[in-house]
Amino acid sequence: MTDEKITRDAILKDYPRMKMDDAFTFRCGKDMDCFTCCCRDVSIILTPYDVLRMKNALHMDSTEFLRKYTLTASTNERNIPVLLLKMDEEQTCPFVSEEGCSIYGHRPWACRMYPLGAAEPQNPNPTDHAFNFLLKEDLCHGHGEGRAYTVREWIADQGIEEYDMMGASFKALMLHPGWNESEALTAEKRAMYYMTCYDLDRFRRFVFESRFLELFEVEETRVDAMKTDDEELLDFGMQWLMFSLFNEKSMKIRKSVMAQRCRAEEAEGAAPPPSR
Repeated sequence: MTDEKITRDAILKDYPRMKMDDAFTFRCGKDMDCFTCCCRDVSIILTPYDVLRMKNALHMDSTEFLRKYTLTASTNERNIPVLLLKMDEEQTCPFVSEEGCSIYGHRPWACRMYPLGAAEPQNPNPTDHAFNFLLKEDLCHGHGEGRAYTVREWIADQGIEEYDMMGASFKALMLHPGWNESEALTAEKRAMYYMTCYDLDRFRRFVFESRFLELFEVEETRVDAMKTDDEELLDFGMQWLMFSLFNEKSMKIRKSVMAQRCRAEEAEGAAPPPSR
């Protein structure tokens, strides 16, 4: 993780910062001699919404998708799972072909953004905000070719706005100040985090086949939606993690459950001390 930190620090310090109306010129296509080179020998971090889109495009259960197409790493400090797209034996994306990406309409956020990058200072001050920057690599020959785009136009053209909107709750979770105060995730909390963020079909079974809905108040319309709507379920999962990891008031325990707990605590407090 040291190399990633150096790279992040270099970006924050040295890369020219682009605003939404700053422009760059770029083109990508099958006629380019570098076509699909950016799909080889690369580390692509997947977001929860990336996994949702990709597993649904492939008509796969999330557990099977994760087993077949991903690798799991961890952050050093908090033991937070980080999901990577697994390259094939030739270190090539499993979804790339001579014709390009076979799941292009559902490709991950990082692929959509390229050649733009996005950075956000960990502790921003009033003059230090999130920004975009341009990635210029020797393997890519598309710079200076084709038409000019502003950052705003590129984001709209590549369908990034939907990914950013669906990723907002995950971003809020990852930027929560509670991470600075908490210890590394226990094995149990790490497993819950992984399931809730990425193994969405298993999380659905957890919600509907355990006592979860007996313990927490959830609107009936939302319960019905979560049975089939992955996006609704993912958003609910982020609220659950906010509650379970940081005690945020994003979930509401049923009054009957709270009353039962209070009675149990009162009975325990009133019990006579054990005889010797």
